[in-house]
Amino acid sequence: MRRGVLRVLVVLAALAPLAAAAGEAKLKAVATFSILADLVAQVGGDRVAVTSLVGPDADAHGYSPAPGDARRVAEADLVVVNGLGFEGWIERLIRASGTKAPVVTASNGIATIPASEDHDHDHGKDHGHAHGDGDHPDPHAWQSVANVKTYVGNIRDALTKIDPDHAADYATRAASYTERLDALEGEIRAGLAAIPEGQRRIITTHDSFGYYAAAYGLRFLAPQGISTNSEAGPKDVARIIRQIRRDKVPAVFVESIADPRLMQQIARESGAKLGARLYSDALSGPDGPASTYLEMMRANLRAFREALQ
Repeated sequence: MRRGVLRVLVVLAALAPLAAAAGEAKLKAVATFSILADLVAQVGGDRVAVTSLVGPDADAHGYSPAPGDARRVAEADLVVVNGLGFEGWIERLIRASGTKAPVVTASNGIATIPASEDHDHDHGKDHGHAHGDGDHPDPHAWQSVANVKTYVGNIRDALTKIDPDHAADYATRAASYTERLDALEGEIRAGLAAIPEGQRRIITTHDSFGYYAAAYGLRFLAPQGISTNSEAGPKDVARIIRQIRRDKVPAVFVESIADPRLMQQIARESGAKLGARLYSDALSGPDGPASTYLEMMRANLRAFREALQ
């Protein structure tokens, strides 16, 4: 009898930490848009409940915060933003919410490129800009996988600071995810290496692939500027069409957050192929082809290879 009681006590003692962990309240993290929310979830795991203010297939450039967003930010334990001017509305929202949560800028520490630069990084020199944005940095830094490794480190450090008891968990998850990012970068470089040099020119809706051009050697043109809030005028469209014809650009692409009509017009009038949908500033829904950052980058790689090879 005594031995049976002892056995029960041993089992209960072993289960106690699990029960405590199961009963721990999750940290509430609010990310500004879906790509960032996925990165926070990858590092935070089961310890963190992540909310994305701007959801899948939605455009963060022109986002207008909903009434419930201030409440979400007010209740957060951590707010994660991209920075670099990407979320022009976030500072007002943070002030309005009165949140006491720390705000981490995930892009801190990356080497930015100016929005007005022609991205003359080896193969990226044909990256045209219809609208100059002065000296403002290009905010789309996640289009380089190397930059996302910096994002992950910043998220890990922020979670560790507010939840030091689980620092080892965050470090392990960040290291594991960084290994997956390294593998992804290898896939991208190998996949694009097969595309002939003269075929590596692409037209996209707005100017969101500057870091991709600099990192991986594709050349991008865009009738809109760095933000989807800018309008492509008739002269911009005519210039793009002339360049497609002159340089024999093989493909134009519609981004998931954009109205497809402009790019359909450009494809129709230029004779270029209309490629598969690209994911630039947002993930797809959970049932789509780009429901995580890793899958988004793979979906774009497939689209480029299918259109350009």
